[in-house]
Amino acid sequence: MELIDTFINRKDDILIAFQEHIFLAGIAMIIAIAIAVPLGILLTRTPKIAEIVIGITAIVQTIPSLALLGFMLPLLGIGKVPAIIALTLYALLPILRNTYTGICEVDPSLIDAGKGMGMTSSQILFMVELPMTLPILMAGIRTATILNIGVAALATFIGAGGLGDIIVRGLNVMDNNLILSGAIPAAILALVFDFILKLIENKVTPKGLK
Repeated sequence: MELIDTFINRKDDILIAFQEHIFLAGIAMIIAIAIAVPLGILLTRTPKIAEIVIGITAIVQTIPSLALLGFMLPLLGIGKVPAIIALTLYALLPILRNTYTGICEVDPSLIDAGKGMGMTSSQILFMVELPMTLPILMAGIRTATILNIGVAALATFIGAGGLGDIIVRGLNVMDNNLILSGAIPAAILALVFDFILKLIENKVTPKGLK
């Protein structure tokens, strides 16, 4: 009952923080997808540098999230921009690696068949390689999304807002109910986004691959 009362009394603050959290994670994911998918495709055409580029993104992933957010402070100050950049960097690896791996694992005989039918490289990419890669690519996007929603809670430490604000307030006053009023919406948000992305994956995946 105390937890419910906390949700009711803090509903305005929670709603604002919830919207900020969606904004931070959502914008970062859009940017990460826009960067990682084309880059992953490009790396399949230049395999000599693929491991180097993927290795660099993996190094970023090993940096503790709070430290990465801290690195943004001297460069960009506080606020949403440095938080979005940090979240974008964190989301790159799963999407990039899955895009690259998925395309590389497409059966070469399918590509040869496409060439034999007179398809151009672009047609093979969009009609053969990407559809075959889609389940693996979507798995990377789902992983990155859940990761980003969790890390976004730390954006409060550089003044970016989000549900981390509620959690930190709860920690400061040792109020478990207040902590949960920030943590529970974040968990629900991760589950909802994962469910929506799963629906999208099922919708766009070719029937032959289901």
